[in-house]
Amino acid sequence: MNDKIFTKPIKKQFEFDEEVAAVFDDMLSRSVPFYEQSQDITKYFALKALEDGGVMYDLGCSTASLLINVKRELKRDAKLIGLDNSEAMLEQARKKILAFGTEIELQNADILEYDYIQASLFVSNYTLQFIRPLVREELIKKISSSLKKDGVFIFSEKIISHQSKLNKDLIEHYYDFKKKQGYSEYEISQKREALENVLVPYSEEENIKMALNSGFSHCEAIFRWANFATFIAIK
Repeated sequence: MNDKIFTKPIKKQFEFDEEVAAVFDDMLSRSVPFYEQSQDITKYFALKALEDGGVMYDLGCSTASLLINVKRELKRDAKLIGLDNSEAMLEQARKKILAFGTEIELQNADILEYDYIQASLFVSNYTLQFIRPLVREELIKKISSSLKKDGVFIFSEKIISHQSKLNKDLIEHYYDFKKKQGYSEYEISQKREALENVLVPYSEEENIKMALNSGFSHCEAIFRWANFATFIAIK
């Protein structure tokens, strides 16, 4: 289904409700530059990190596309768990998992409070930016403490620049991208308003520093387009 959510005036802040869930896959492909490529490199490193008996968590798994793609190519006996606090998203995920006939565990859960078992891999796609900054680093510390030695955390985030002109130019370039995907100026402005104070991005440097402060030995960006980046952090 095509994303037409912001063709009408917004009445509330952005949330992952039934309306968003129904068009979420289209929204991602048209709103996140090179989304397919960033997911491909995430899948590549995920498959490398998972060993027999290993556990993978996808935090904010939405419609489970990444989990399904990993499971389809996984040659080992590993457990894949998707967590999301949106029941509407999980319902879409269940339908896709059923259609693909694959085995993935889904749970409606608060990723800040969830009791994780030791894992080989955590993945978070554009989820941290929706976690309040006051508790975001606490979540990263919890992820780090739940990973085995040499475990991996792969996360994608919208990012900012602290150089004001560069940041402005990056945003303008991103809006040009969205227009090329068929979004109108009105839709872009409506979504920007809906996300105000809901999505709070960090800079590339701040994301890396947060990972290093939380118990990871190394963190760097492995994919970047303007103000979007995918990072890998190693325990």
